[in-house]
Amino acid sequence: MVVILLFMIVLAGFAGWWLLRQGLTAKPWLEVGVVGEVEWTGPAPRPIAKIGLAAFLVVAGSLFALLVSAYFMRRGMADWRPLPMPPVLWFSTGLLALSSIALQTSVVAARRGELDGIRSGLLAAGVSALAFLAGQLLAWRELGAAGYFTAANPAGAFFYLVTAIHGLHLLGGLVALCRTTVRAFAVPMGSAPANWGRLQLSVELCATYWHFLLLVWLVLFALLMRWTDDLIEICRALLT
Repeated sequence: MVVILLFMIVLAGFAGWWLLRQGLTAKPWLEVGVVGEVEWTGPAPRPIAKIGLAAFLVVAGSLFALLVSAYFMRRGMADWRPLPMPPVLWFSTGLLALSSIALQTSVVAARRGELDGIRSGLLAAGVSALAFLAGQLLAWRELGAAGYFTAANPAGAFFYLVTAIHGLHLLGGLVALCRTTVRAFAVPMGSAPANWGRLQLSVELCATYWHFLLLVWLVLFALLMRWTDDLIEICRALLT
């Protein structure tokens, strides 16, 4: 339960920090002067889109937290036999980290008005994400060839479940990433950065979602590799 609480605290802290960056603590009613002197400019789509993503991340984070909780409860039963983790998972984890870094470089390029940097970062992120999914499929194939199926071992069932759900979230993100990439290549070269507001917003949303998926995967990867078990035993030894 300690790991679950820490996981939920990290997710809540991440969402709260990100929402505060969007200016949600601002008090516009204190900034308005005399009534009638301020001209209405319409709703601002940027905070709304980011708040929507933050709400989705909280829901998705809760789902993964429930999976982690179910994992800890189920692993204490007698029929639980840990799986040998395929080495390809190390490589795929690096690919997901590379994809997240590439999207962050796109964010930096968007803020600087560098269209080439945005395009190259988006393409690198997409290719790395697809390679990550291919690595997950290879891990499934390796475990299946070794006889570890969902019905044979509860540990195998949890492995397929958590990796499948994480992969589905990544596939959904790839749809948004493809749309953002198409939008980036539709922007004419030499356009003023001021005209890229929608593109910059899309890049920032994709990058935030990818950072979230990387954080979730690192937690799941630690569970699957049994690092958490060792950490819990160390904590118990220190407390006793």
